[in-house]
Amino acid sequence: MLAPSWEEHATRLANAEEQDLQRVLVDISESEAVDLQQDAFVVIGRDTRPSSEKLSHSVIDGVTVLGGQFHDYGLLTTPQLHYMVYCRNTSGRYGKATIEGYYQKLSKAFVELTKQASCSGDEYRSLKVDCANGIGALKLKEMQHYFSQGLLVQLFNDGTKGKLNHLCGADFVKSHQKPPEGMEMKSNERCCSFDGDADRIVYYYLDADGQFHLIDGDKIAALISSFLKDLLLEIGESLDIGVVQTAYANGSSTLYLEEVMKVPVYCTKTGVKHLHHKAQEFDIGVYFEANGHGTALFSKAVEVKIKQLAKELEDNKGKAAKMLENIIDLFNQAAGDAISDMLVIEAILALKGLTVQQWDALYMDLPNRQLKVKVADRRVISTTDAERQVVTPPGLQEAISDLVKKYKLSRAFVRPSGTEDVVRVYAEADSQENADSLAHEVSLAVFQLAGGIGERPTPNF
Repeated sequence: MLAPSWEEHATRLANAEEQDLQRVLVDISESEAVDLQQDAFVVIGRDTRPSSEKLSHSVIDGVTVLGGQFHDYGLLTTPQLHYMVYCRNTSGRYGKATIEGYYQKLSKAFVELTKQASCSGDEYRSLKVDCANGIGALKLKEMQHYFSQGLLVQLFNDGTKGKLNHLCGADFVKSHQKPPEGMEMKSNERCCSFDGDADRIVYYYLDADGQFHLIDGDKIAALISSFLKDLLLEIGESLDIGVVQTAYANGSSTLYLEEVMKVPVYCTKTGVKHLHHKAQEFDIGVYFEANGHGTALFSKAVEVKIKQLAKELEDNKGKAAKMLENIIDLFNQAAGDAISDMLVIEAILALKGLTVQQWDALYMDLPNRQLKVKVADRRVISTTDAERQVVTPPGLQEAISDLVKKYKLSRAFVRPSGTEDVVRVYAEADSQENADSLAHEVSLAVFQLAGGIGERPTPNF
């Protein structure tokens, strides 16, 4: 979430030779007019990877050498570290800057919310969680007794055996469209997967025929934004609510939000920082990447107003305002928190009396396919319109547009990877066969026009 100018500083610092380190640090502090006399306080957390402890000590050494203060929280999920920083930067108004403070704040809001649910029975209150053999397992284990009266969680891939993200976790489930290893699933059981540092979440289930169904970030955004809109209608408040997506969002989700829910949808470049900044423009901004990384943001004015309404309003309006107040408290002020998102989703499903199948049936995803093409230099590809249109190399966008015309309900786009010399291809169409075929043909166009290397792309679906 660094500002672009600071990303440049970070790159320069990372690439500096040891003897140039001090000079580079001085240059950065001068160019940003940093007051070196001001007290510096650094909050530190780490995960369960073997390298983390050593890296954490290196950070402490660096802070100490420069005369800064620090607090080392030890083992934390990435979003819990965000929480600690936010609590400290708001002088405790947001919550207590302790792990117990995090557990208590989220659990209290969740338990208060689920008390309002009229439905009863175990079908809504049990959830299997794949923790990707990461830090999320440790923290969810510590936290589960805080909210056990509202939800029973069973943890799998909890780090006691197995490697981080190996054949498990949100990325594996999303990209392979199948359950993680190490989790036994019965038909119509609600299951979810975190990623390794617990800032992403996807849901899934097996139907009665044993068919796997993925519920990704798009459907999570649809569930949350529709619930928030219902609460606002109940209260009678017309606040500015917007959903932010990337080009990877399934076309059916965009149509559902715009046509059925009548919620405005905006598209940004890929990367959670782009979605986050756009979401901050609204009274209430909901954003999720398809991979399950996202949250809902509430402006300060909205938070104050809702808390006031929760005190003043009575009957159903007061109840709705109180529920919205709890939802605000449940969303961690991080760019995405798998634990926080999980509790919000579970609360909404209970309150709406929805089964996982009914949630999945909000809309039908268009079949899609993602591929990547190796190129000599990814920088030959430049894009516009939130990465949905190619500017260079010449002729590539025209080729993609012509290919898209061949298939029903289709679209396709390509974008350069941010980290390696590959071009990422996305295609969707009315059938899986057509989505696969379109993705392959677009891959060939990229290979021919953008300097593909190695073997020509072959369909291997």
